[in-house]
Amino acid sequence: MQNIHFNIRENVGIIRLNRPAVFNSFNREMALETQQALDQCAADPAVRAIFLTGEGKAFCAGQDLQEVSGPDAPGFPTILGEHYNPIILRLRGIEKPIVCGINGVAAGAGANIALACDITVAAESASFIQAFSKIGLVPDSGGTFHLPRLIGLQKATALMMLGEKISAKDAESMGMIYKVLPDEGFGEAALAIAKTLAQMPTKGLGFTKHLLNLSLTNSLSEQLEAEDEYQTLAGNTADYREGVAAFLEKRKPVFKSE
Repeated sequence: MQNIHFNIRENVGIIRLNRPAVFNSFNREMALETQQALDQCAADPAVRAIFLTGEGKAFCAGQDLQEVSGPDAPGFPTILGEHYNPIILRLRGIEKPIVCGINGVAAGAGANIALACDITVAAESASFIQAFSKIGLVPDSGGTFHLPRLIGLQKATALMMLGEKISAKDAESMGMIYKVLPDEGFGEAALAIAKTLAQMPTKGLGFTKHLLNLSLTNSLSEQLEAEDEYQTLAGNTADYREGVAAFLEKRKPVFKSE
């Protein structure tokens, strides 16, 4: 993989977007490599959490416009259908927790990839921008799905139409992201969240993620039925039995994703 760095550390699959000279903007190769890394994380039982971040000064500036400006440029059906949409579907579909560490600017599709992750944290100096309107496009990569649900229709509409840059602190205050962390030591502090999740009951966390996905379209009665089903599944795991035993024995549980 030339356009991302990927390794596994302490049960965390770590994906670092690696085109810093162009602020980690996506080309086809980086999109396909990201999909491949996510697939490896999904398939490997040793990976119990995923951490996504960027190398250099930016998280991701969205699409590399050089790739779409030439006579042989791919059309939007290719860019969305083969590059971005498969990433978003993997981020939401992999039943393992995914932490996104926004180390710098997250613009366009880069911002919306961040919003599709389970827990997103940002460095104090990071920023977000729905840059699509600046070049006559509409938000993609699930932005029109996730952002209104996170911050409400009015704010999402304004950010998408006006294309305003939002600071990390403002993103936190409006509920767009989980938390802002200091710039100094940001990478390790953000990664520590993924490491914590990697030692928790992975199956239960995966069931929680699945239920949250269902909640986006379910009625209340449908959601209650789903909670009943998945609570029964969780209650049959070895991790549940370990959690109860550790509580009764007043010791720290050792979860094994079983």
